[in-house]
Amino acid sequence: MEFTKMHGLGNDFLVFYGEKALPKEASYLAQKWCNRNFGIGADGLVFILPSEQADFNMRIINSDGTEAEQCGNAIRCVCKYVYEKGYVRSERVTIETLGAGVQQAVLQTDSGVVTSVRIDMGEPILAGRAIPTKLDASPVLDWPIEAAGQKFNVTAVSMGNPHCIIYVEDAASFDLNTWGPRLETHLFFPQKTNVEFATIISRNRVEMRVWERGAGATLACGTGACATLVSSVLHGYTNRAAWIGLPGGDLFVEWDEVDNHVYMNGPAETVYEGSVNR
Repeated sequence: MEFTKMHGLGNDFLVFYGEKALPKEASYLAQKWCNRNFGIGADGLVFILPSEQADFNMRIINSDGTEAEQCGNAIRCVCKYVYEKGYVRSERVTIETLGAGVQQAVLQTDSGVVTSVRIDMGEPILAGRAIPTKLDASPVLDWPIEAAGQKFNVTAVSMGNPHCIIYVEDAASFDLNTWGPRLETHLFFPQKTNVEFATIISRNRVEMRVWERGAGATLACGTGACATLVSSVLHGYTNRAAWIGLPGGDLFVEWDEVDNHVYMNGPAETVYEGSVNR
């Protein structure tokens, strides 16, 4: 199988094109190939498949073998891939996702190279049961939960996949590896959750670190950046458009007041191409 190694701000994937459907052994292959010591190494596998509703269908398998409903960094990689490979000629692309339906993308290009992608990430889901959480409230703001004896105030948002945002004094030094996995699997989140630790810098900037459900600590999370902006607006901390700073770089996120959609702007990069046996 031929693959392309790609990343969005360091959130890296093995991208596959040409399969007619998701391979039955995709979960096993993800655990095998994503291993950074015994495999190729990646946060997940991305399969670009045919779609009856959009230009392409994107399926994402996390490094632990579970399937992700959505991924903002992966969708930018997919857009870059299909455009630069010549599978689409338009700078407007539609991608079908498991968790957010058909998403619209607008590509910025320079001499045939995609330099940035703006994705319509859809409307945020704020109803507690729909995110899902155990709480029947909308929105779920600063809800107190306890994990391993530590109390946290969590804000829950879904961008087609669940997110838990927690504000801390210094996201860069926060103990992500201790608290990320404990909160990911907390019973308050019946389908587990992505966890974002965020620090407000100004009304136009938030610094964030993320523990991704099914992948662990990653350098960036596009849906997490979107959820963090929504949460920060709901709290009154930021404007409706702000930069979200992640270890791998910055994303510009906007929550439109008219259509209620969240728009994410950022790059994607190709690292190398190769082939691998199943």
